[in-house]
Parts: sequence; C-alpha cells; structure tokens
Amino acid sequence: MTVEEARRLLQTDAVAQHVLRLPLMARLAYTWRDGSPRVVPMWFQWTGEELLMGAPPNSPKMKVLTVRPQVAVSIDMAEWPYKWLTVRGTAAVQVSPEPFAEYLAMARRYLGDAGGEQFLTALRQTFHGWAHNARRLLSASTRWSGRISG
Repeated sequence: MTVEEARRLLQTDAVAQHVLRLPLMARLAYTWRDGSPRVVPMWFQWTGEELLMGAPPNSPKMKVLTVRPQVAVSIDMAEWPYKWLTVRGTAAVQVSPEPFAEYLAMARRYLGDAGGEQFLTALRQTFHGWAHNARRLLSASTRWSGRISG
C-alpha cells in the first residue's frame, strides 16, 4: 500500500473515521536504544493528513525517536464488535518552545474543557519546550501502511 493509498483509506473508511474521532489512547510502538521493543500509551490527533502525538522534548521516547524513527501505532476499541486501526510510519521529532496547536486540542478532547485548561497550565509551568516534528510527530511521508478491521 502506498502512502497516498493509506492516507486515502484513513480519510474515507468508516471504521477508521469512527476510531480516529474517539478519545481513545493510541499505543505507540518503537525500538529502544538496546534494540528491545517498547509500547507507550499516547494521546493522538488525526488531522486528515497526519497522525500527531507530542511529549516533553526530554522524555526518553522523544530522544530515542530522533535516532530510531520507525514506529507503529495501534488504536482500538474494547467493545464488541471490536474495531481497530494499525499504522506504521516514521517519526520526525522537532522541539518548539510551546505545545503545538493540535496538542491543545488533544488536551481538551481527552480531559474536557476545564480539565484540558488545568493540564495545559501545569504543562507550561513544568516544561520549557515541547517535541513534535517539522510538520507533525508522526509522518506518513516515507513509509506508512494501514490496516482497518471491524
């Protein structure tokens, strides 16, 4: 599947659209420094073009992703009938002084308006920078294959 075919599938498939709109946790899989696999839960935002995630730039996963950018993401629903989405791609990390705009939307999506604002206030007081990529954290520009099942 080409990058464009995968993107078009995510943009048009009913199951993909349903899963991508819900405030579900994504599971980001990547390879640690010693070659062992790691999986961490992450907030995400689908823009219609890219799957975005973010974290403080000094977080271990962001440091490793700059060296080992190959990733896989799984987003699933626990209710029957099961629905899930898996995506593989390449992460490209960039640091900025503030959380990127989509991260602000993620905080509100996952925590509600009041909870999102409280989280963002604490975030700005705790961290002095934020990591994302030149356009977004997870980019489908080099390799991306998707599988939709429902």
